[in-house]
Amino acid sequence: MEKLRVGIIFGGMSSEKEVSLNSGRNVYDNMDRELYEPVPIFMDSGGLLWELPWQLISQNTTTDVSERLAEEARRVAYEELKEKIDFAFISLHGKYGDDGCIQGLMELLCIPYTGPGVLASALGMDKHLQQKVLEAEGLAVPRSVVIHERDWGARREDVKKEVVDAFGFPLVTKPLREGSSVGVKINRSLEDLECGVTEAFRWDNSILIEEFLEGIEFSSIVLDGDDGEPVALGLTEIHPQSEFYTYDDKYMPGRCRKFTPPKNISREDSQRIKAEVLRAYKALRFRCYGRIDGFFLRDGRVLVTDPNSSSGMAPSSFFFEQAAEVGMLPSMIITRLIEIALRVHRDKKGPL
Repeated sequence: MEKLRVGIIFGGMSSEKEVSLNSGRNVYDNMDRELYEPVPIFMDSGGLLWELPWQLISQNTTTDVSERLAEEARRVAYEELKEKIDFAFISLHGKYGDDGCIQGLMELLCIPYTGPGVLASALGMDKHLQQKVLEAEGLAVPRSVVIHERDWGARREDVKKEVVDAFGFPLVTKPLREGSSVGVKINRSLEDLECGVTEAFRWDNSILIEEFLEGIEFSSIVLDGDDGEPVALGLTEIHPQSEFYTYDDKYMPGRCRKFTPPKNISREDSQRIKAEVLRAYKALRFRCYGRIDGFFLRDGRVLVTDPNSSSGMAPSSFFFEQAAEVGMLPSMIITRLIEIALRVHRDKKGPL
Protein backbone atom coordinates (compact mmCIF):
# COMPACT_ATOMS: atom_id res chain seq x y z
CA MET A 1 0.00 0.00 0.00
CA GLU A 2 1.14 3.51 -0.76
CA LYS A 3 1.78 5.38 2.48
CA LEU A 4 -0.12 8.56 3.36
CA ARG A 5 2.21 11.54 3.03
CA VAL A 6 1.75 13.49 6.26
CA GLY A 7 3.06 17.05 6.23
CA ILE A 8 4.08 18.05 9.76
CA ILE A 9 3.82 21.84 9.76
CA PHE A 10 5.76 23.59 12.53
CA GLY A 11 7.77 26.71 13.36
CA GLY A 12 5.66 29.69 12.39
CA MET A 13 5.26 33.42 12.90
CA SER A 14 4.08 33.60 16.52
CA SER A 15 5.62 34.01 19.96
CA GLU A 16 5.19 30.24 20.36
CA LYS A 17 7.39 29.19 17.45
CA GLU A 18 9.98 27.50 19.70
CA VAL A 19 7.20 25.47 21.33
CA SER A 20 6.00 24.56 17.85
CA LEU A 21 9.50 23.41 16.84
CA ASN A 22 9.57 21.01 19.80
CA SER A 23 6.07 19.76 19.01
CA GLY A 24 6.78 19.21 15.33
CA ARG A 25 10.08 17.46 15.98
CA ASN A 26 8.45 15.08 18.49
CA VAL A 27 5.55 14.29 16.14
CA TYR A 28 8.07 13.60 13.36
CA ASP A 29 10.16 11.32 15.58
CA ASN A 30 7.16 9.31 16.81
CA MET A 31 5.10 8.96 13.62
CA ASP A 32 4.52 5.34 12.57
CA ARG A 33 6.70 4.85 9.46
CA GLU A 34 4.83 1.66 8.54
CA LEU A 35 1.66 3.67 7.98
CA TYR A 36 2.83 7.17 7.08
CA GLU A 37 5.54 9.03 5.24
CA PRO A 38 6.32 12.09 7.37
CA VAL A 39 7.16 15.26 5.43
CA PRO A 40 8.63 17.99 7.70
CA ILE A 41 7.35 21.43 6.61
CA PHE A 42 8.83 24.44 8.41
CA MET A 43 7.09 27.82 8.37
CA ASP A 44 9.59 30.66 8.76
CA SER A 45 8.97 34.00 10.48
CA GLY A 46 7.74 35.48 7.21
CA GLY A 47 5.19 32.74 6.58
CA LEU A 48 7.17 30.95 3.86
CA LEU A 49 7.14 27.13 3.83
CA TRP A 50 10.22 24.92 3.54
CA GLU A 51 10.69 21.15 3.35
CA LEU A 52 13.45 20.27 5.81
CA PRO A 53 16.13 17.61 5.80
CA TRP A 54 16.74 15.79 9.10
CA GLN A 55 19.81 17.92 9.93
CA LEU A 56 17.55 20.98 10.25
CA ILE A 57 14.73 19.27 12.12
CA SER A 58 17.19 18.44 14.87
CA GLN A 59 18.32 22.05 15.34
CA ASN A 60 17.85 23.70 18.74
CA THR A 61 15.92 26.87 17.84
CA THR A 62 13.91 28.29 14.97
CA THR A 63 16.71 30.81 14.44
CA ASP A 64 19.20 27.95 13.99
CA VAL A 65 16.86 26.41 11.42
CA SER A 66 16.17 29.68 9.61
CA GLU A 67 19.84 30.54 9.15
CA ARG A 68 20.34 27.38 7.07
CA LEU A 69 17.10 27.32 5.07
CA ALA A 70 18.35 28.94 1.86
CA GLU A 71 21.25 26.49 1.45
CA GLU A 72 19.88 23.25 2.89
CA ALA A 73 16.06 23.27 2.65
CA ARG A 74 13.65 23.26 -0.26
CA ARG A 75 11.17 26.12 -0.61
CA VAL A 76 7.55 24.95 -1.00
CA ALA A 77 5.01 27.39 -2.46
CA TYR A 78 1.53 27.30 -0.92
CA GLU A 79 -0.02 26.17 -4.19
CA GLU A 80 2.61 23.39 -4.44
CA LEU A 81 1.73 21.90 -1.06
CA LYS A 82 -1.02 19.69 -2.47
CA GLU A 83 1.58 17.93 -4.64
CA LYS A 84 3.85 17.27 -1.62
CA ILE A 85 1.44 16.04 1.06
CA ASP A 86 -1.88 14.21 1.39
CA PHE A 87 -2.59 15.32 4.95
CA ALA A 88 -1.44 18.12 7.29
CA PHE A 89 -0.51 17.45 10.89
CA ILE A 90 -0.63 21.01 12.21
CA SER A 91 1.98 21.52 14.93
CA LEU A 92 1.94 25.31 14.69
CA HIS A 93 0.93 27.25 17.80
CA GLY A 94 -0.34 30.79 18.33
CA LYS A 95 -1.18 33.43 15.76
CA TYR A 96 -1.33 32.20 12.16
CA GLY A 97 -1.02 28.64 13.48
CA ASP A 98 -4.00 27.54 15.57
CA ASP A 99 -6.18 30.61 15.08
CA GLY A 100 -7.86 29.62 11.81
CA CYS A 101 -5.30 31.03 9.37
CA ILE A 102 -3.45 27.85 8.38
CA GLN A 103 -6.72 25.93 8.66
CA GLY A 104 -8.24 28.24 6.03
CA LEU A 105 -5.29 27.62 3.72
CA MET A 106 -5.70 23.85 4.10
CA GLU A 107 -9.40 24.16 3.28
CA LEU A 108 -8.64 26.11 0.10
CA LEU A 109 -6.06 23.51 -0.92
CA CYS A 110 -8.45 20.62 -0.04
CA ILE A 111 -5.90 19.07 2.32
CA PRO A 112 -7.37 17.37 5.43
CA TYR A 113 -5.73 18.42 8.71
CA THR A 114 -5.65 17.78 12.44
CA GLY A 115 -7.64 19.88 14.87
CA PRO A 116 -10.77 22.03 14.62
CA GLY A 117 -11.82 24.10 11.62
CA VAL A 118 -11.49 27.79 10.86
CA LEU A 119 -14.18 29.24 13.14
CA ALA A 120 -13.50 26.97 16.11
CA SER A 121 -9.76 27.61 15.85
CA ALA A 122 -10.34 31.37 15.77
CA LEU A 123 -12.58 31.13 18.86
CA GLY A 124 -9.95 28.99 20.56
CA MET A 125 -7.47 31.87 20.22
CA ASP A 126 -9.70 34.84 21.12
CA LYS A 127 -10.01 34.83 24.91
CA HIS A 128 -12.90 37.32 25.00
CA LEU A 129 -15.14 35.75 22.36
CA GLN A 130 -14.60 32.23 23.68
CA GLN A 131 -15.75 33.40 27.12
CA LYS A 132 -18.88 34.92 25.58
CA VAL A 133 -19.73 31.67 23.80
CA LEU A 134 -19.09 29.54 26.88
CA GLU A 135 -21.08 31.87 29.12
CA ALA A 136 -24.00 31.76 26.67
CA GLU A 137 -23.92 27.96 26.95
CA GLY A 138 -24.14 28.14 30.73
CA LEU A 139 -20.51 27.39 31.57
CA ALA A 140 -18.72 29.29 34.33
CA VAL A 141 -15.85 31.54 33.19
CA PRO A 142 -13.76 34.20 34.97
CA ARG A 143 -15.10 37.74 35.20
CA SER A 144 -13.24 39.88 32.70
CA VAL A 145 -13.26 43.06 30.63
CA VAL A 146 -11.57 43.97 27.33
CA ILE A 147 -9.35 47.06 27.14
CA HIS A 148 -8.50 48.50 23.71
CA GLU A 149 -5.19 50.26 23.16
CA ARG A 150 -6.85 53.44 21.89
CA ASP A 151 -8.94 53.73 25.08
CA TRP A 152 -5.89 53.14 27.26
CA GLY A 153 -4.08 55.94 25.44
CA ALA A 154 -7.01 58.39 25.59
CA ARG A 155 -8.31 57.83 29.15
CA ARG A 156 -5.74 55.84 31.06
CA GLU A 157 -6.55 57.03 34.59
CA ASP A 158 -10.28 56.47 34.12
CA VAL A 159 -9.66 52.95 32.79
CA LYS A 160 -7.43 52.15 35.76
CA LYS A 161 -10.10 53.28 38.22
CA GLU A 162 -12.84 51.32 36.43
CA VAL A 163 -10.73 48.17 36.42
CA VAL A 164 -9.70 48.40 40.07
CA ASP A 165 -13.27 49.19 41.14
CA ALA A 166 -14.52 46.17 39.21
CA PHE A 167 -11.89 43.58 40.23
CA GLY A 168 -9.75 44.93 43.05
CA PHE A 169 -6.25 43.52 43.51
CA PRO A 170 -4.80 41.12 42.60
CA LEU A 171 -6.00 40.99 39.01
CA VAL A 172 -4.65 39.46 35.82
CA THR A 173 -3.65 41.17 32.57
CA LYS A 174 -3.17 39.18 29.37
CA PRO A 175 -3.12 39.73 25.58
CA LEU A 176 -6.40 38.85 23.90
CA ARG A 177 -4.82 36.43 21.41
CA GLU A 178 -1.68 34.75 22.72
CA GLY A 179 -0.86 31.35 24.14
CA SER A 180 1.73 29.76 26.45
CA SER A 181 1.12 32.53 29.03
CA VAL A 182 3.01 35.03 26.87
CA GLY A 183 2.35 38.59 28.11
CA VAL A 184 0.38 37.41 31.18
CA LYS A 185 0.96 39.13 34.54
CA ILE A 186 -0.60 39.07 38.00
CA ASN A 187 -0.95 42.65 39.22
CA ARG A 188 -1.08 43.57 42.92
CA SER A 189 -0.83 47.38 42.77
CA LEU A 190 -1.43 50.34 40.45
CA GLU A 191 2.25 50.30 39.55
CA ASP A 192 1.98 46.61 38.65
CA LEU A 193 -1.11 47.34 36.58
CA GLU A 194 0.70 49.96 34.53
CA CYS A 195 3.47 47.46 33.76
CA GLY A 196 1.08 44.58 33.15
CA VAL A 197 -1.05 46.51 30.66
CA THR A 198 2.04 47.80 28.84
CA GLU A 199 3.43 44.27 28.54
CA ALA A 200 0.11 42.84 27.30
CA PHE A 201 -0.18 45.56 24.64
CA ARG A 202 3.19 44.46 23.25
CA TRP A 203 1.39 41.44 21.84
CA ASP A 204 -2.05 42.67 20.75
CA ASN A 205 -4.13 45.82 20.27
CA SER A 206 -6.70 44.54 22.77
CA ILE A 207 -6.08 42.92 26.13
CA LEU A 208 -8.11 41.14 28.78
CA ILE A 209 -8.34 42.19 32.43
CA GLU A 210 -9.47 39.19 34.44
CA GLU A 211 -10.28 38.33 38.03
CA PHE A 212 -7.59 36.48 39.97
CA LEU A 213 -8.55 32.87 40.70
CA GLU A 214 -7.48 30.79 43.70
CA GLY A 215 -7.68 27.03 43.37
CA ILE A 216 -6.19 24.11 41.48
CA GLU A 217 -5.43 24.55 37.79
CA PHE A 218 -6.28 21.63 35.50
CA SER A 219 -5.96 20.61 31.87
CA SER A 220 -7.81 17.97 29.87
CA ILE A 221 -7.22 16.63 26.36
CA VAL A 222 -10.41 15.81 24.45
CA LEU A 223 -10.68 13.58 21.37
CA ASP A 224 -13.59 12.92 19.04
CA GLY A 225 -14.88 9.41 19.64
CA ASP A 226 -15.66 6.84 16.95
CA ASP A 227 -19.34 7.82 17.14
CA GLY A 228 -18.54 11.54 16.88
CA GLU A 229 -19.11 12.15 20.59
CA PRO A 230 -16.09 13.72 22.31
CA VAL A 231 -14.24 11.85 25.06
CA ALA A 232 -11.97 13.36 27.72
CA LEU A 233 -8.68 11.52 27.46
CA GLY A 234 -7.65 12.39 31.02
CA LEU A 235 -7.26 15.13 33.60
CA THR A 236 -4.02 16.70 34.82
CA GLU A 237 -3.61 18.71 38.03
CA ILE A 238 -1.04 21.51 37.73
CA HIS A 239 1.18 22.99 40.46
CA PRO A 240 3.57 25.57 38.97
CA GLN A 241 6.65 26.84 40.77
CA SER A 242 5.72 30.47 39.97
CA GLU A 243 2.65 32.30 41.24
CA PHE A 244 0.88 31.27 38.04
CA TYR A 245 1.55 28.83 35.21
CA THR A 246 4.17 30.85 33.31
CA TYR A 247 5.95 30.14 30.02
CA ASP A 248 9.00 28.90 31.97
CA ASP A 249 6.84 26.67 34.17
CA LYS A 250 5.35 25.12 31.06
CA TYR A 251 8.53 24.43 29.15
CA MET A 252 11.55 24.40 31.49
CA PRO A 253 12.26 21.01 33.16
CA GLY A 254 11.63 20.93 36.89
CA ARG A 255 9.58 24.12 37.02
CA CYS A 256 6.18 22.49 37.55
CA ARG A 257 4.60 19.45 39.17
CA LYS A 258 1.82 17.75 37.23
CA PHE A 259 -0.36 14.90 38.43
CA THR A 260 -2.19 12.66 35.95
CA PRO A 261 -4.66 11.57 37.27
CA PRO A 262 -5.17 14.39 39.82
CA LYS A 263 -3.75 13.98 43.30
CA ASN A 264 -5.77 16.59 45.21
CA ILE A 265 -9.06 16.43 43.30
CA SER A 266 -11.46 13.65 44.23
CA ARG A 267 -12.72 11.12 41.69
CA GLU A 268 -16.21 12.60 41.96
CA ASP A 269 -14.97 16.15 41.36
CA SER A 270 -12.74 14.94 38.52
CA GLN A 271 -15.79 13.50 36.77
CA ARG A 272 -17.62 16.79 37.29
CA ILE A 273 -14.67 18.70 35.78
CA LYS A 274 -14.55 16.36 32.77
CA ALA A 275 -18.27 16.93 32.19
CA GLU A 276 -17.67 20.71 32.02
CA VAL A 277 -14.65 20.14 29.77
CA LEU A 278 -16.80 18.21 27.30
CA ARG A 279 -19.49 20.91 27.38
CA ALA A 280 -16.87 23.54 26.53
CA TYR A 281 -15.46 21.41 23.69
CA LYS A 282 -18.94 21.07 22.16
CA ALA A 283 -19.90 24.72 22.73
CA LEU A 284 -16.89 25.96 20.74
CA ARG A 285 -17.50 23.42 17.93
CA PHE A 286 -14.07 21.85 18.37
CA ARG A 287 -13.44 18.77 16.21
CA CYS A 288 -10.77 16.06 16.08
CA TYR A 289 -9.14 17.13 19.36
CA GLY A 290 -8.56 20.05 21.71
CA ARG A 291 -7.30 20.95 25.17
CA ILE A 292 -9.50 22.58 27.80
CA ASP A 293 -7.83 24.33 30.75
CA GLY A 294 -9.48 25.71 33.84
CA PHE A 295 -9.59 26.09 37.62
CA PHE A 296 -11.17 24.00 40.34
CA LEU A 297 -11.86 26.69 42.94
CA ARG A 298 -11.76 26.32 46.70
CA ASP A 299 -15.54 26.68 46.88
CA GLY A 300 -16.00 23.73 44.50
CA ARG A 301 -16.81 25.70 41.37
CA VAL A 302 -15.32 24.66 38.02
CA LEU A 303 -14.28 27.54 35.76
CA VAL A 304 -13.14 27.07 32.16
CA THR A 305 -10.35 29.60 31.60
CA ASP A 306 -8.51 28.64 28.42
CA PRO A 307 -9.92 26.36 25.71
CA ASN A 308 -7.23 25.49 23.16
CA SER A 309 -7.91 24.21 19.66
CA SER A 310 -4.51 22.48 19.70
CA SER A 311 -1.99 21.30 22.25
CA GLY A 312 1.75 21.29 22.67
CA MET A 313 3.22 17.92 21.75
CA ALA A 314 6.67 17.98 23.32
CA PRO A 315 7.60 14.70 25.07
CA SER A 316 6.49 15.91 28.53
CA SER A 317 3.27 17.59 27.37
CA PHE A 318 -0.18 16.99 28.85
CA PHE A 319 -1.07 15.31 25.59
CA PHE A 320 1.35 12.42 25.92
CA GLU A 321 0.99 12.19 29.71
CA GLN A 322 -2.75 11.68 29.42
CA ALA A 323 -2.33 9.27 26.50
CA ALA A 324 0.14 7.23 28.57
CA GLU A 325 -2.37 7.09 31.42
CA VAL A 326 -4.76 5.15 29.16
CA GLY A 327 -2.01 2.93 27.78
CA MET A 328 -1.24 4.72 24.51
CA LEU A 329 2.32 5.19 23.28
CA PRO A 330 3.19 8.44 21.43
CA SER A 331 3.05 6.71 18.03
CA MET A 332 -0.38 5.30 18.88
CA ILE A 333 -1.95 8.62 19.84
CA ILE A 334 -0.45 10.36 16.79
CA THR A 335 -1.95 7.65 14.57
CA ARG A 336 -5.26 8.05 16.39
CA LEU A 337 -5.34 11.80 15.69
CA ILE A 338 -4.70 11.24 12.00
CA GLU A 339 -7.44 8.60 11.80
CA ILE A 340 -9.95 10.86 13.56
CA ALA A 341 -9.12 13.83 11.33
CA LEU A 342 -9.42 11.79 8.13
CA ARG A 343 -12.87 10.62 9.19
CA VAL A 344 -13.99 14.13 10.18
CA HIS A 345 -12.85 15.62 6.87
CA ARG A 346 -14.33 12.75 4.84
CA ASP A 347 -17.77 13.40 6.33
CA LYS A 348 -17.80 17.22 6.23
CA LYS A 349 -19.87 19.34 3.86
CA GLY A 350 -18.04 22.53 3.05
CA PRO A 351 -15.21 23.82 5.29
CA LEU A 352 -14.83 22.16 8.67
